[in-house]
Amino acid sequence: MKEGLVKRISRIISASANALVDSVENATPQLVMEQAIREIDDAIAEVRDQLGKAEAAKYLSSKTLNDENSRHVELSSQIEIAMREGRDDLAEVAIAKQMDIEAQIPVLEKAVSEADQEIAELNACIGALQGKKREMREQLREYAKATDHITNGATGQEQGGSRATSDKVDQATDAFNRVLERAGVPVSESSADAGKLAELEELSRNNRIKERLAKLKSQAEV
Repeated sequence: MKEGLVKRISRIISASANALVDSVENATPQLVMEQAIREIDDAIAEVRDQLGKAEAAKYLSSKTLNDENSRHVELSSQIEIAMREGRDDLAEVAIAKQMDIEAQIPVLEKAVSEADQEIAELNACIGALQGKKREMREQLREYAKATDHITNGATGQEQGGSRATSDKVDQATDAFNRVLERAGVPVSESSADAGKLAELEELSRNNRIKERLAKLKSQAEV
């Protein structure tokens, strides 16, 4: 889950109606509370959108993982056939593909696990936000009942307010609208170094391929 969204939800859950109203001098409490409920609805919609993306990501990662595992098994059979036919060149190609798959599998497994965790967290956030919305609605109803016993005339303090109510409500809802940008850390290296590293990796990879082929041959001879 995005860090900014987590912090935003935490602020919403921890905020109380009284604190929201008190944070805005001379604002109409009912308007502040109604706006807070709308902000909760917006947050729930945002979390649901991210939940859908997390579920889609899990599906794609799971499908790719299953496909790669099946391909790995299929390649093992093909390697055995190539060795029996004395086609080391074909066996080496298949082994190279297996090694590529083996490098990807841990990453795919981690992606599926992380997606599962994110889905659980997002569902928990939705439940918490819905609970907070019910709480805010109840507080709003209680406030409405209390104001039924009070005259509708403005107090001297309200008449002397220097800011429009809409501005004050905006100030109250600012606490719910801050989303932090995810920072990226660029990584760079010289083209010469990159070329040498790539050549070294290729040499190492070819060596591993030949070692695996030799091991498979020795196993087949036993």
